[in-house]
Amino acid sequence: MAGPSTAERGARRPAGASPGRPAAGRGPERDKGVRRLRVRPRVLLLALAVLALAAGTGWLLYGSSWLRVEQVSVSGTRVLTPSQVRSAAAVPLGEPLASVDTGAIEARLRRALPRIKSVDVVRSWPHGIGLEVTERKPVLIARQGGKYVEVDAEGVRYATVATAPAGVPVLRLDAGRSPSLRRFGADRLAREAVAVAAGLPERIGRDLRAVRVRSYDSVTLELSGDRTVFWGSGEEGEAKGRALLALMKAAPKAGHFDVSAPTAPAASRS
Repeated sequence: MAGPSTAERGARRPAGASPGRPAAGRGPERDKGVRRLRVRPRVLLLALAVLALAAGTGWLLYGSSWLRVEQVSVSGTRVLTPSQVRSAAAVPLGEPLASVDTGAIEARLRRALPRIKSVDVVRSWPHGIGLEVTERKPVLIARQGGKYVEVDAEGVRYATVATAPAGVPVLRLDAGRSPSLRRFGADRLAREAVAVAAGLPERIGRDLRAVRVRSYDSVTLELSGDRTVFWGSGEEGEAKGRALLALMKAAPKAGHFDVSAPTAPAASRS
């Protein structure tokens, strides 16, 4: 029996297919599968490389002996010594530099050394920790027994010293039985005095020798040359400073000034 004719074989062939070629749609699908097989090893190798890099970095930072604390440097000290700061900081030598708790070091320093106003604890790769210290500066000193207490511009009493620092005015709290003392307390009155001293114009601040506080509304400045300034309360400090400078210029030989009402200042020889 004769086989199918050429025409019949052509009729059975899928539309669009040519002799000797695979049916349409099978070739591209097979190519995509091949590409997927080619891409997967690359992704796997990339993931392995990332993991290896992360593991190596972790070991370098925390497990190796290369990046560990070997030295502690101190800068910015004026009264404190670097050895005092290093001792209070208690930086763990030999520990991995990356794992050092800088916040804990800062807390230890501020707790042990109140003279420190702020400190930046920085990692100095590959083997160091740097302590950048800012010390408090006294605006006034208060007598306490035979010693002196240093008070900064924020009203913080941070250190007791045997000798008064040169050039720092004295705080004289003479409130006695003043109602202000009962109402505000000694600390509040002292802060008012500190605020007055810290806000003075530079020229007046250089001549300031003492700040006397009798009440909240009675602050008096004692200047060099036996001059005094009745300041009143700590309010309107900027206006009072300008008024005092103008008054000193207008009456250079005056010994007493009153700027408690800055719009109506007064001066006298005594």
